[in-house]
Amino acid sequence: MTSWAADINSVRVWRAPDHTRLVFDLSGPVEHKLFTLQSPNRLVIDIEKTRLKSKLAELNLKDSPIKQVRSATRNGKDLRVVLDLSQKIKPRSFVLRKHAGKSDRLVVDLYDLSKTQTVKTVAQVTKPQTRRDIVIAIDAGHGGEDPGALGPKTGKRRLREKDVVLAISKELAAMINREPGYRAELVRTGDYYIPLRKRRNIARDKRADLFVSIHADAFTNPKANGASVFALSRRGATSETARFLAQKENEADLIGGVGSVSLDDKDEVLRGVLVDLSMTATLSSSLQVGEQVLKQMDSVARLHKPHVEQAGFAVLKSPDVPSILVETGFISNPGEAKKLSTSKYRKQMANSVFRGIKKYFYRYPPAGSYVAWKKSGGNERPTQEYVIARGDTLSAIAKRYNVSIAALRSANGLNGSVIKVGQRLKIPAS
Repeated sequence: MTSWAADINSVRVWRAPDHTRLVFDLSGPVEHKLFTLQSPNRLVIDIEKTRLKSKLAELNLKDSPIKQVRSATRNGKDLRVVLDLSQKIKPRSFVLRKHAGKSDRLVVDLYDLSKTQTVKTVAQVTKPQTRRDIVIAIDAGHGGEDPGALGPKTGKRRLREKDVVLAISKELAAMINREPGYRAELVRTGDYYIPLRKRRNIARDKRADLFVSIHADAFTNPKANGASVFALSRRGATSETARFLAQKENEADLIGGVGSVSLDDKDEVLRGVLVDLSMTATLSSSLQVGEQVLKQMDSVARLHKPHVEQAGFAVLKSPDVPSILVETGFISNPGEAKKLSTSKYRKQMANSVFRGIKKYFYRYPPAGSYVAWKKSGGNERPTQEYVIARGDTLSAIAKRYNVSIAALRSANGLNGSVIKVGQRLKIPAS
């Protein structure tokens, strides 16, 4: 008689912008291995001493590289799962032990290999560049495997933090993008999980001027209520609630599915000293913008604390991007959960956060930004740039923009008339 190590009770698929995640919910820990096959493309997953008790045909494979999922018993005791693929992928797999109410899980990530390249037309390249936008990276907490905090049960389902904060984040992004001189970048655009380190790295890749992480957490006492704004603390938390929330948020990688073994962060220790040096100015800016946001939120929600709190939130540990974490309320509180479930309240909350952001950046606008230019009275002309294309000459560019060759040389520090393809030229005012 076969002794089974585990049963697969359910299987789920999540689609992210750069990969597809397949999750097997297990009754216990398992051993597994996987390998790829070509002509046609397939991924084979062998799981030892495991039975399948879920219907693979019911999986939603839309927008994923998986065409279909097949399974069969192998050697009378092992389970073989075969993914028929529409394209080549880079697989990664790991097992997650039971944690925070989640069962043992086998996670298989299929990373896309094809990348689209952005090709700019001549019209786009030569378009006059106005003063730059202030970039706000908006991070909707949790997602995918990690639902975040759960509200009281109403009807058939509970209000989930990941859904609430994504809705607020999208409202905030829409408001920011309607405001001249600002641009929003959503860190998470759908229902999928992003590791904490990658969230802040996305903000840095987008050259964000501010990182705002949106949450709606829970506390052990359902009576706990009020909105909060947090900045990073490198020493200790400013309150027991702050310490509790930071601990819960930092566990998100264990719940959302980050493998326990990684070599990616080992050089972080070597960078520690440099990070500490650059973090001082960033923390000061984080506290200042947090104060402005908190003041505006006071007109919409009851505040949990009248000041910006600090705790060791991993998602806020960017050395060079001011970062705040906004708790829009306690989803564990029935009254606040009811408010957070309405689109009206979500819009009000998003609007208050943006008002605070605007007040901060009006006081401290980044150099070269449209907001800085407007604050100075708009007297300085917006700059224009031109990217040299094949066949261009300095005299032809000067004629096109109605400026002298001498003015072009002076604006760009050129001694002669030699220019290179791909070189950027500043076009002075005519």
